[in-house]
Amino acid sequence: MNRILILDYGSQYTQLIARRIREAHVYCEIHPAAKGSDVEFVRRFDAKGIVFSGGPNSVFDPGAPTAAPELLDLGTPLLGICYGMQLLAHLSGGAVTPSSEREYGRAEIAIRENAGLFAGFETGAMITVWASHGDKIAAPPPGFRVTAVSA
Repeated sequence: MNRILILDYGSQYTQLIARRIREAHVYCEIHPAAKGSDVEFVRRFDAKGIVFSGGPNSVFDPGAPTAAPELLDLGTPLLGICYGMQLLAHLSGGAVTPSSEREYGRAEIAIRENAGLFAGFETGAMITVWASHGDKIAAPPPGFRVTAVSA
């Protein structure tokens, strides 16, 4: 069965993420962020993709929710949103730094590469999204491609 695992890092929009996936006729389940540290649970779930939601934390906060670095080696496609992307970058050796300004509310992202998630969009297109974070990825991890950026 094709199914998506959503790890909830505290985003107020995790239910909306699940709804959008289900509207695409794909089964998904939301689980607490702590399940991201349970590699055996993730293996047994056998997801075709894992979504790491956003949340109010910084990867630098003491006790901030995390995930097992071994998840990066499972070969499962990963999508990080806000905090989730910062966590993936942090776990993968990228540089995450505090941003001079928090992004909260409507934000614009610019498409740099019309591939993968952004296939069908024109390179350079601006898309309105919802953002909620105070850190940024200053340098992507080795092997990561930057396909879109926010301000």
